[in-house]
Amino acid sequence: MSTTKEVQEYYGKTLQKSEDLKTNACCTAISYPQHIKDALALVHDEVHAKYYGCGLTIPNELEGCKVLDLGSGAGRDCYVLSKLVGQEGEVVGVDMTKEQLEVANRHIDYHTEKFGYKTPNVRFLEGQIEKLNELDLRDNYFDAIVSNCVINLCEDKEAVLKEAYRVLKEGGELYFSDVYADRRVPEALQKDPVLWGECLSGALYWNDFINLAKKAGFADPRVMEQAPITIQNKEVEEKCRGIKFYSVTYRLFKISDLETDCEDYGQSVVYKGTMQDTPEVFWLDGHHEIKAGSEFKICGNSWKMLHDTRFKKHFDFKGNFSTHLGIFDGCGGAAPWNVTASKGSTGGSCC
Repeated sequence: MSTTKEVQEYYGKTLQKSEDLKTNACCTAISYPQHIKDALALVHDEVHAKYYGCGLTIPNELEGCKVLDLGSGAGRDCYVLSKLVGQEGEVVGVDMTKEQLEVANRHIDYHTEKFGYKTPNVRFLEGQIEKLNELDLRDNYFDAIVSNCVINLCEDKEAVLKEAYRVLKEGGELYFSDVYADRRVPEALQKDPVLWGECLSGALYWNDFINLAKKAGFADPRVMEQAPITIQNKEVEEKCRGIKFYSVTYRLFKISDLETDCEDYGQSVVYKGTMQDTPEVFWLDGHHEIKAGSEFKICGNSWKMLHDTRFKKHFDFKGNFSTHLGIFDGCGGAAPWNVTASKGSTGGSCC
């Protein structure tokens, strides 16, 4: 049986609810902001029961946006997104597991009524996320793509990233959580169907992921959140002895002229505090806590991530690219769980 078929079997028949998983790889504890909690409270119980995500994959400022969910499962995140983008927005979920899609489709009318919409703004497509070209999804269409603990389940992760880059608008972003390893997972473990289903065997070595992302066109991957993964099953723990796994949320922008390193041009921004759900502070990533009303020094790439995206209207921008001052202080290439800076730092810094 192919890995794809094994994953379909595991998520379609073996798992019946979140509690059936043997690790927390796909169910990391998350502290949700209030607007996400409010949306989650409206999601149908059956959809909640079939949730296997590993992080929070809902970026800010989505009203009116077109959003694609890769590996949408029973539709929990799609329905949260449906509420956040509003009646004028659009959400498309892609999944390859029939049983999960049946749950998602069964509750479209329920959520349309619950959200007070005249017509549904969400739809679900059956297919593999590394083969979006087979689903008639247009180039340069989506404002954002999300994915929650699914890309690791794909054999061809490079194809997933390339297809995501293709269907994103310029200035759009791939915002997703997934499982990563501190080293390359041995081939013998990669053939274990249970470990694949538990999101471990398919976990990329973090540095291999960075290189694949850059090859696909995402020049400057940014870490939003990270957390260690615990294994509650002794047999699984023994198989994976020596390998450490982490849940990491990345933000990858499709901005064609980003540089490979964070360069200093003497630029800064001031956040206006105008995003409804985050009026006091905006997190560009885990190193950029941009407080409303305060000047914040940033590198050229970070400047573009704010200026050339849907976030532009919420910032005042100072400087340009006329004077280059070298590498932005604080940049480095450490593993996401070994960085010296941390969420909550202030004063301007880069990954």
